[in-house]
Amino acid sequence: MSALLETLGFFLATIGWGMLAVTLFNSYWRVSTVSGNVITTSTLFENLWQSCATDSTGVYNCWEFQSLLELPGYLQASRALMITALVLGFLGILSGMLGLQCTKVAEENPNVKAKMAILAGCLFVLAGICAMVTVSWYAFNITRDFFNPLFVGTKYEIGPALYLGWSASLLVIMGGAFMFSMCKTRSPRERSYTYPYQPPKSGMSAPVSSPPRARKDSNTSSVGKYGKNAYV
Repeated sequence: MSALLETLGFFLATIGWGMLAVTLFNSYWRVSTVSGNVITTSTLFENLWQSCATDSTGVYNCWEFQSLLELPGYLQASRALMITALVLGFLGILSGMLGLQCTKVAEENPNVKAKMAILAGCLFVLAGICAMVTVSWYAFNITRDFFNPLFVGTKYEIGPALYLGWSASLLVIMGGAFMFSMCKTRSPRERSYTYPYQPPKSGMSAPVSSPPRARKDSNTSSVGKYGKNAYV
């Protein structure tokens, strides 16, 4: 049962990691709102790398953000966190492939497989947390500007990429938690043969009996001590 749940957690985390990759390059992180606009001629949508505009005819143009230093701080941090999440997830996939009980890699050393599975679970959880922080932080800035009556710039709404990112983050965290918990609940029978045999200590060994000594005859000892003339 633990091997099945461990494998399920690995596949959930892998699917979530793939969804995070799609989220990173999706263009619809935020979309310009039509609330309060009588006539809308174009729609703006952005992600972490570029901003695009499309008109009613379906023609759209995109331009990348030219200067990194001109970007807001939360946008720079979001880039770094998403890239970190993908790197951690990739390392988690590699570790998970080595640590799964259903694989033949390092089968002769169960301790190594268990440690690799635990490491994969931790990496998946960290990747999911980084992605969750990124998506939530980005959404917070969107809603803050949207409900700010003093904001004079273009107001945006939450795009579909953020919902995809939330779902992906949950899958990665759940998968990592499954792998980590299943490695902790393995039965003792599976790990009993991993402990090497230790011989008993010298202090607990049975006492060694000394060989019996030859018994001397009493007459012989008396003759040797007093001499034959003492009995005449």
